[in-house]
Amino acid sequence: MSSSRLRGVACIFIIWVFSCAPSKAQAPLEPARMPARTSAYLIWRGTPAGDVRKVNSLLALWDDPDFAPVRAAMFTNVTAASEKDSSKAALTREEAEQYSTLLENAFVLGYISKPEAKMTVSAVPPKPSDRSWNGVFFVYDRTGKESLLSKAVLRMRGQEKEMPKLSEINLSGIPVLKVERAAGTTYWVEHGKYAASANEKSVLEEIIARLEGKPAGAATLAQSEAYKEAQPHLGGGVIEFFAHLPNLKTLAPDASAQGFKVAPVLDAMKLDAIHSLCGRVTLDGTKTRIQGAVLGEAATGTLFDLWGNGQTSPASLALLPPNAISYSESQFNFGALYEIVMRGVRAIFPQGQQNGAAMIESLAQSRLGMSLPDALGLLTGEFASMQLSPSMDPQKAVYAFGIRKKPETVKLLHTLFSDQLSAERNEGDATFLKVSLGGGQGGAGVAQWNFYHLAVTPQFILASGRAETLHDLLATRGAAGAAATVPAAYQTARAAYPGKLDSVNYFDFHGVDWPALKDRWVREAKKTNAKQLAGGSQKAPSAKIPDLLTNVNPQVFPKHLHFMAGASWKDAKGIHFDQWLE
Repeated sequence: MSSSRLRGVACIFIIWVFSCAPSKAQAPLEPARMPARTSAYLIWRGTPAGDVRKVNSLLALWDDPDFAPVRAAMFTNVTAASEKDSSKAALTREEAEQYSTLLENAFVLGYISKPEAKMTVSAVPPKPSDRSWNGVFFVYDRTGKESLLSKAVLRMRGQEKEMPKLSEINLSGIPVLKVERAAGTTYWVEHGKYAASANEKSVLEEIIARLEGKPAGAATLAQSEAYKEAQPHLGGGVIEFFAHLPNLKTLAPDASAQGFKVAPVLDAMKLDAIHSLCGRVTLDGTKTRIQGAVLGEAATGTLFDLWGNGQTSPASLALLPPNAISYSESQFNFGALYEIVMRGVRAIFPQGQQNGAAMIESLAQSRLGMSLPDALGLLTGEFASMQLSPSMDPQKAVYAFGIRKKPETVKLLHTLFSDQLSAERNEGDATFLKVSLGGGQGGAGVAQWNFYHLAVTPQFILASGRAETLHDLLATRGAAGAAATVPAAYQTARAAYPGKLDSVNYFDFHGVDWPALKDRWVREAKKTNAKQLAGGSQKAPSAKIPDLLTNVNPQVFPKHLHFMAGASWKDAKGIHFDQWLE
């Protein structure tokens, strides 16, 4: 698919999820029936049934009449994506609404790994394949949508630049449409209550057999150890996803464009220690909840070292003022990141040429004035961001990087930014620096613009678009205890998580001044349009303020959206994450 068509399909999917009528569709192919070689899948189980639409906050927002301009903007976006190719008829709003109802029914999108080659004794070596394996498959429950599905498929096929070659073959006694294009071949079948597609004939044949209940007693994905490990994090959601990551190594090319082998790099980085990525999206009363995990062997020397052992209360919480609209904090182990990356770098070079890795380290030390491990050692690994403006002004957002040694950190900043730094001064325990993102000071004079401001304290590097924002934040530092500065809803959410966390976040929708946010967006849109017109831009249509900004009632958002919070943590089984919106 082209990128514009992908955007269109994505918009249609979002539109449908919130606008179609309730259904009781189930997944057309559950993991208990999927082939054992299934490496990944995404299941949509159909539109929620019952009173979910009335109770769930996100669905209630979508159904609100005041949200209509946003819905209309999404329909317009679908049409605009098609209009980029003038040779293709754009989707009308009515057509988009009609085709979006296809997604009332459940579907499965998955990937089946290539079968392992059987070892045979032969004097003639096997010929290398001139075509890469593509094990993607798609299964759709077409119940009640048979004619609309056929119409949609014909429309998409008719909009292709070159008409594909169509022929009919037989798989397991069922007629299958073979669609041949220059880019490859696709197989499509509509049989009984299902429609299915695959790029490999053997994959579609196996999927058909599973849909038909054959072969009985065959091994399934649900019997694999990786799936069993992930099962507590699956099931019961409107959306479910699973990926067996070691199997996905087969997607990596045998060699890069530069000729080095990819597999040794992945082995050196110990990708096999990560078993799976899994999770689900559930509608829990008023809440929409996303839960998942990256599971595996969280042992020393593996990719799980990228995360630390967590903290009970992040140090950056002490900076948080009572009026903060949002807060997000994560912790990473930069020393482990360095070790993992260097293992991969060393795997690139053949035996006897390991001086390449040493050269990289030497260049880094020459640029930084210290070794890369020493430079990374100045960072604690904590990164936090907070928004202090009710109108969500980006100039009042603050970013914090945890540090260990202030004098060495200031010296490193001088080395990194050199002629981009100006206006350095000390106030109390903080050193303020002004950084030019658009130029530097040269021998002929100063040419600097697009400034950003830093404040280096004994514990943090603070960054913001305005110096006043940093001064105000530091003035309130320590004025109240960390627990008193965060909303009660966050404290309630935090109590449900383990003691030590690797990341936390919250967003207080009621703290936002929605009319002021709308006004600011309109002003910024006008400024952008004025600059385009002054610069002779040919994009005349962009001079019009989008209807989404001018027509939407900003009060519709706090009416339905109240709070969002989440966290992640590490244990012996891997990394777990939990995010909810109410």
